[in-house]
Amino acid sequence: MSGDLYPWMKSLHIIAVIAWMCGMLYLPRLFVYHTQVKVGSEASELFKIMERRLLRLIINPAMIVTWGAGLWLLFYTHALDPANGKWMHYKLVLVILMQLAHAAMARARRNFANDRNTKPEKFYRILNEVPTALLIGIVILVVVRPI
Repeated sequence: MSGDLYPWMKSLHIIAVIAWMCGMLYLPRLFVYHTQVKVGSEASELFKIMERRLLRLIINPAMIVTWGAGLWLLFYTHALDPANGKWMHYKLVLVILMQLAHAAMARARRNFANDRNTKPEKFYRILNEVPTALLIGIVILVVVRPI
C-alpha cells in the first residue's frame, strides 16, 4: 500500500515546493513595489490585498503541504539514516532557513498591512534573492547528493 503511495507523495511534495517557491519569489517583489507608493494610497491598499492573498492562499498552504509530504517522504525513505549520507541533514538546515525567510516575509506583510514598514526598497531587493539562493542549495543537495 505505502509503496503505491510513494510516487504520489513525491509528486505532491514537488508540486507544493514549486508553489511555495513561486510565492516566496513573488512576495518580496511586491514589497519592493509597495515601498515605492505612498502610504494610504489606492496603490498601497491594492498591494496590501495582493500580499495578504498571496501569503494566505498560496504560500502558507503550499508550505504546509511541502512540510507534510516532505516529512512523510523523510520517514518512508529513512533519509536520515547515516548510511544514506549527510545530504538530507544539510537540506533540512536549508529548508529551516527557508522557513525563517518565510516568517520574515509574513512579518513584513503584517508591517505593510499596518502601515508600519520601516525597511527600504533595497532590503526587499536583497530579501528577494534569499529564497533563490536557498533553493539552489536544496536542489543541488537533493539531486547531486555531494555529501
